Amino acid sequence: MPYDVASTTRFAHRVSLMGSENAFKITPQIRAVENSGLRVIKCNIGEPDFPLAPHIADEVKRQIDLDQTHYCDPQGLEALRVAVARSMGEARGLSITPDRVVVFPGAKPPIGFAQQIYCDPGDEVIYPSPGFPIYESFIRYVGAVPVPLHLGEESGFTCNAGDLAPLISARTRLIYLNFPSNPTGGVATREQIEELAEVILRTAPPDVRVFSDEIYEKILFDGERHHSIASVPGMEERTIIVSGVSKSYAWTGGRVGWAILPTAEEAEAFRNLNINYFSCVPAYNQLGAKVAIESPESEKSVSQMVTEFALRRAVVVQRLNAIPGITCQMPKGAFYVFPNIGGACARVGAIEAWDRLPAAVRQTTSPSTLFQRFLLFGYGVATLDRRSFGTIGSEGKHYLRLSIATSLEDLEEAVRRIASATDASDGFRRFVAEGKHLD
Repeated sequence: MPYDVASTTRFAHRVSLMGSENAFKITPQIRAVENSGLRVIKCNIGEPDFPLAPHIADEVKRQIDLDQTHYCDPQGLEALRVAVARSMGEARGLSITPDRVVVFPGAKPPIGFAQQIYCDPGDEVIYPSPGFPIYESFIRYVGAVPVPLHLGEESGFTCNAGDLAPLISARTRLIYLNFPSNPTGGVATREQIEELAEVILRTAPPDVRVFSDEIYEKILFDGERHHSIASVPGMEERTIIVSGVSKSYAWTGGRVGWAILPTAEEAEAFRNLNINYFSCVPAYNQLGAKVAIESPESEKSVSQMVTEFALRRAVVVQRLNAIPGITCQMPKGAFYVFPNIGGACARVGAIEAWDRLPAAVRQTTSPSTLFQRFLLFGYGVATLDRRSFGTIGSEGKHYLRLSIATSLEDLEEAVRRIASATDASDGFRRFVAEGKHLD
């Protein structure tokens, strides 16, 4: 049974303030559908469907054989921190020292750690919406105030100075940026990054930190280039650069990520949270990550993966745009598509159905949520709704995220099922009338 904070005094109040990541949360629902006999095409999870490259896997096994299986520096092995500092610095035109690098079990922990380290109750956190859900989910948990930076379809799900400037106040402490973007695949231009930097330098309090989530930095299409805000003059000393091995090297289970902090003092604060939460990251995986970063073989494996993603992207976007009621932009990075399903929601009656739901249920769902669940339980396609990527201000915005990190054959079948669902208004009415999966 899932925990219900409202029904018990067992939990601290702050537990009710934390959100979640629906990509993992819907796993039991997927399992229930599969147990009913319907094969589910999983377009919900952001995990490359490629094996870990042999040269990296071999190094991990070699290090285990060398007994690199014990406690190590909570900040991260010096060998990996040196490799991160060199590679990240060279790619961004920066001179980074290893004492500013901290290694985590994935790139997710520093998201919440940053809010714990920099924010007092009442401080404000600016974050992209739609955006990675963990940005928003932690904010109220630490007593801070969420300030969503809404990314519009008309701008390719990017932003500029005019979008950011009105949100900055004297209470701003953190500004999250994520390019290439999850869930939209948006990629900011150099000019946009420079505009954002200019407004931050000009209007933000001097102690504001920019959390630049660059985990998808190597997954770009159509000749696009990655531009880090830390490379803009004046921004290195304000920016936390975050990346890791999960996406670029198809190694989500390795749980190796890192942050480059503006100062060694700040790195020490993050190191202390590592000590308090999980002691250290396994040394054998860290040394595998060092090989992933430094080996010339890695470039080939990353390139092959990106080429395959580009092919899938082109096919899926073309076929989604052929479905009445759905429009989909061509993403420039990452491995997601983010179609606008407003017309499809209207066709099947999801908007009207949502309007008729009890007020308490409407607060936890949306028309796109209803359609997402109809797809899962009725057609065996697992996707994520717009609310999964930031709930505040998401009303009236009808989108789904489909991960293209699955086979082209399955993606083509998923789109065929989606097309069938958009024609099934009678089936949708029966689904809503049953009332089993609406919240």
